[in-house]
Amino acid sequence: MDMGLEVVVVPVSDVDRAKHFYQALGWRLDADFPGPDGFRVVQLTPPGSAASIIFGDGVSDGVSDAAPGAVRGLHLVVADVEAARAELLARGAAVSEVFHDAGGVFHRAGTTGRVTGPDPARRSYASFASFADPDGNEWILQEITTRLPGR
Repeated sequence: MDMGLEVVVVPVSDVDRAKHFYQALGWRLDADFPGPDGFRVVQLTPPGSAASIIFGDGVSDGVSDAAPGAVRGLHLVVADVEAARAELLARGAAVSEVFHDAGGVFHRAGTTGRVTGPDPARRSYASFASFADPDGNEWILQEITTRLPGR
């Protein structure tokens, strides 16, 4: 049975600030639905993605107990990490320098083992950059030019 990742809940403290941030990055606004008792759901989709994010008033309480800014390591796959970084910088995001892992396998949590610059061999899956939304939810850009078999 096929299963596709559809939505990731991102906990935020200020819905309008988060909505503005993600729209400024060029993400498509799919929905902004008010509900009863102040409930509100906002859904946005990164360019080219089949999966979306949602956040809102009452969303974190009803769906997840995560505190605003608690999400780490959400990966956005890009064909050219340096071009993607430049675009995000131009759109106002604070993006890290491009990096690769000292061990050459996969990046680690936080900044441990980060070596500035893309992977020296420019292997797929091995070059990264990171940024965060206003609450500190962390996103990782991962350069993939050739997918592993079966992907």
